[in-house]
Amino acid sequence: MSRFGRQILAGALVAGLLPGGAAAQLLPRVSLPSVSVPVPMPTANVPVVGPVLQNVLQDPQVQQQVVSGGLNSVGGLPSIVASAGAPTLLELRKLRLLELVRSNRKELETDPSGQPVRRGILVSVDPDPLSLQLAVRAGFAIVADDTDRDLGMRLVQLAVPRGMSAREGLKRLRSTAPRLQCDYDHIYEPAGGALLPVQAALASSAGIARGRVVGMIDGGVASHPSLAGASIEQSGFAGNPQPTGHGTAVASLLVGNQGPFLGAATGSQVYVADVYGGNRAAGSASAIVKAMGWLAGHHPQVINISLVGPPNSAVQRAVQIVQARGIEVVAAVGNDGPAAPPQYPASYPGVIAVTGVDAGGRALPEAGRAAHIDFAAPGADMAAALPGNGYARVRGTSFASPLAAARLLLAGSPARLAEEARPGKGKVGRGIVCGDCRVDPKVVRAK
Repeated sequence: MSRFGRQILAGALVAGLLPGGAAAQLLPRVSLPSVSVPVPMPTANVPVVGPVLQNVLQDPQVQQQVVSGGLNSVGGLPSIVASAGAPTLLELRKLRLLELVRSNRKELETDPSGQPVRRGILVSVDPDPLSLQLAVRAGFAIVADDTDRDLGMRLVQLAVPRGMSAREGLKRLRSTAPRLQCDYDHIYEPAGGALLPVQAALASSAGIARGRVVGMIDGGVASHPSLAGASIEQSGFAGNPQPTGHGTAVASLLVGNQGPFLGAATGSQVYVADVYGGNRAAGSASAIVKAMGWLAGHHPQVINISLVGPPNSAVQRAVQIVQARGIEVVAAVGNDGPAAPPQYPASYPGVIAVTGVDAGGRALPEAGRAAHIDFAAPGADMAAALPGNGYARVRGTSFASPLAAARLLLAGSPARLAEEARPGKGKVGRGIVCGDCRVDPKVVRAK
């Protein structure tokens, strides 16, 4: 962690509790230990970037929500933190990634840019036999070799030699087998909200779809009255699927239907690919590739990915394959502010990159930048389902993305979707879609 980052968190811990209201975004009845971030003892007059952080991070729940990626929240960043400014959001991103790796040292390490990756594992797409043989002779072990029939893509996972980091392994591999296309097995995060499994049953298919099919790569979806009549099928790619707050919120925005709460594509068939299995250290590139293969086999018109991470050759190849088959991929741009690096898969060519806007049509200040931004959709001042029952106030591009995906599903093409886009304030791409899809939290008594 940089000295700058330590100063931010140390200064943030010295004063003030969270102002009333933001804590209501936390999921009820979920007890988690407070986050322990390795920082020096707080001292007075430590400089803090951003005018508000010193007033919000002393509360353990909020510290957990902001620094640890919102483990038991579907609310995303509290609005007071979201408006703290680009430098602050960038440092918070660094702290969050550091905490993720620090808390999962047996499973994770970092690539040269500080992005979490699976410890000691590299992935290769469609390796040629000679290069693979050279890698094995150099001490690399094949731990998984999968050819996905639906993608027509082979993915080989290689364990680096004992005592070697993934960074050292990739460097040796590129020297030993230079023709082998290889990359880290990067970890992807939700673009706002929770992934910890919750005490609720998984949502199960009960309804009959109307011919429209949408896929989502996320955490698992919990049962909820708004999803009781939905047609939902789930499969796990990091163990058995586990219900999460994030996945439940996203699914409800797609197909939820309970009284005044309506998802944007009710009646559609939803296939849920859980790439976490309740483990925040999961969500790897290799799991996402397998998830995309499973989804492709069900022939969705659209796949929503409310996750963010770095560029990865395996994920990119899988995206290219599903796009070539006429499947649109919609992805969130993330919530780490405009100073953060562009996030993927939103930044891949052809992927529909979605940012969020508030009730006034203003781009969210915490919305990340991407290589391109195509559309905006409501991402704040709105409600989504909580696992089991009730609703929560949600905020973040994670929740804008499924609304845009739903409208794309109904419109049939990005060109037709662009025809219904309306102007917004700030960087909103071709405009705001699904602007009337926001459900007022007061109407459903959201927590």
